[in-house]
Amino acid sequence: MKLFAIGDLHLSHSSNKPMSIFGPNWDNHAERIAAAWRERVSDEDAVLIPGDISWAMQLDEARLDIEYIAALPGKKVIMRGNHDYWWTTARKMELYLTENGFDTMHILHNNACMVGDYALCGTRGWPFDDTNAQDAKIMAREVGRLRMSLQAGGSAQKIAFLHYPPVYPGGCAQPLVDILHEFGVQQCYYGHLHGKSIRGAIQREVDGIRYKLVSADGLHFCPYKICD
Repeated sequence: MKLFAIGDLHLSHSSNKPMSIFGPNWDNHAERIAAAWRERVSDEDAVLIPGDISWAMQLDEARLDIEYIAALPGKKVIMRGNHDYWWTTARKMELYLTENGFDTMHILHNNACMVGDYALCGTRGWPFDDTNAQDAKIMAREVGRLRMSLQAGGSAQKIAFLHYPPVYPGGCAQPLVDILHEFGVQQCYYGHLHGKSIRGAIQREVDGIRYKLVSADGLHFCPYKICD
């Protein structure tokens, strides 16, 4: 069994939001992701998708995008990103997936998902440089969710996933990074960055934690293998 990650699919099978408006690099990106996914991922493997999955505004509008993911090989673990407005509550999402037979898809939200010997943990996160009172409340909430997720992983080796980058050139989301260190996390994967922003992504070990960007265009639309 292998574990992969790829984020920021930005699917739009039911909405008029073609990603090609962001440049030719995104042309036919859904077809390219599916082709690369099928080439690399088997039904015994797992793929973590850390947010920005669909441009849909409501859960029902996201159905075609969910069907697209569900039809791909492997177990899929999905998280919420800043553009996933269709995402409701974890309980409603799990119920929706169960009732519609999407049994290869699972939600990562205030919990941990076991894949082999690893506990997959994470939350959306928040930009470190948003410092007003409202942003401070959101950051505190995300810190709580990350702690809850890591606690749910118990004694298993933990791999962390965030949507927003926890580290940036010249700074970091310190409360989130502190939690990662507290729980002994050694690997952290994140998305959100696109285009020219990819050049500045931190993709190396920092203070004992290896960080890696897994946004779709940052991976040339191919799922990234984390481990066997």
